[in-house]
Amino acid sequence: MLPHSRASSFCHHGWTAVALGRIQETKNTGGGLMKGRLLVVSVVISLFLLPVLIPSTIHAQVVTLKYSQTFPAANKFSTLSEQWCKEVEKRTNGRVKVTHYPGATLTPPVQTYDSVVKGIADVGLSFCSYTRGKFPLTEALDLPLGIKSGLQGTMMANEYLKKFKPKEFDETKVAYLTTSPPHFLFSKKPVNNLEEMKGLKIRATGTSGKVVQALGGAPVGMPMGEAYDSLSKGVVDGIVCPYEPMKGWKLAETVNSCTEYEQVYANVAFVAMNKDKWNAISKADQQAIEKINEEWAEKQGKLWDELNVEGKEVFAQRGGKTIVLSKEENARWTPRLRPILDEYVKAMKEKGLPGEEALKFCVDYLKAH
Repeated sequence: MLPHSRASSFCHHGWTAVALGRIQETKNTGGGLMKGRLLVVSVVISLFLLPVLIPSTIHAQVVTLKYSQTFPAANKFSTLSEQWCKEVEKRTNGRVKVTHYPGATLTPPVQTYDSVVKGIADVGLSFCSYTRGKFPLTEALDLPLGIKSGLQGTMMANEYLKKFKPKEFDETKVAYLTTSPPHFLFSKKPVNNLEEMKGLKIRATGTSGKVVQALGGAPVGMPMGEAYDSLSKGVVDGIVCPYEPMKGWKLAETVNSCTEYEQVYANVAFVAMNKDKWNAISKADQQAIEKINEEWAEKQGKLWDELNVEGKEVFAQRGGKTIVLSKEENARWTPRLRPILDEYVKAMKEKGLPGEEALKFCVDYLKAH
């Protein structure tokens, strides 16, 4: 059997030859010029209809994607991302194939979003706080709101995404957002009050930097991948993060104390796709992937909380001590953090963005859920 393109060419040339022969035959037998012209018209119409009449054997083109994310290969978040890749291929019957690049091996965390925009990566997972100011309205999700769990924060983040459709993500197709569990203060020495916090060098990015500064510490920005060495070598005295990295990033080997306070915040991350690659996917396959995204957002939120429990257990097993601030001490910490919320609303107003509405949405959501 001839390939479709060759078959079409063969049939076109064959029909043309036959038609010309019949035209000549008509002229030779005295059929007249008018009959010849009518036959030419019929042949031309037939040639245009031929591709429709011949069954196509061409299959839809396979779309290949490169997925870059920041978690180490052995981390369960990497496993979950890899499962997303396999599920996409499965539900699109192989029409969309995804290669997974864990541990920032394809793009650095601070460049992941821009790499997706440029097509260096086609799908990327990273944290918004790594590029402070790039996603201004979405910083509402990073504020110290007193979030209780990763699942609660993740569900809130995706409802926020549906409601506000922030233009700051317009260069990509956002698959979903996810937030970490609450961030507490982990340090080499116990921190029982504001006085003991003063002057400590704390690894912090985005909102956590503002939190550390408001509480009297000195924030030091760096990707999570650099935290272990920095803590081990004494470059920093502590870190603001969930319990999860105590196991997932082995940070329980570097810190001895955790201070839990009420007005905690979470860290929002995105899974974004290159728009050109997204538009190259058929509508039916896009719908299948959208369904996967909904499922994986929930899976991601639940996994955060599962790993947080495991991290807390590892932290305790290695001798780590948890300090839960008293009601009186929390009453000293919370007012220090309130200005961060007010600054956000003011900054968004100056940018012409609905920051007050976004903040109210988050506060109301957490109260209701």
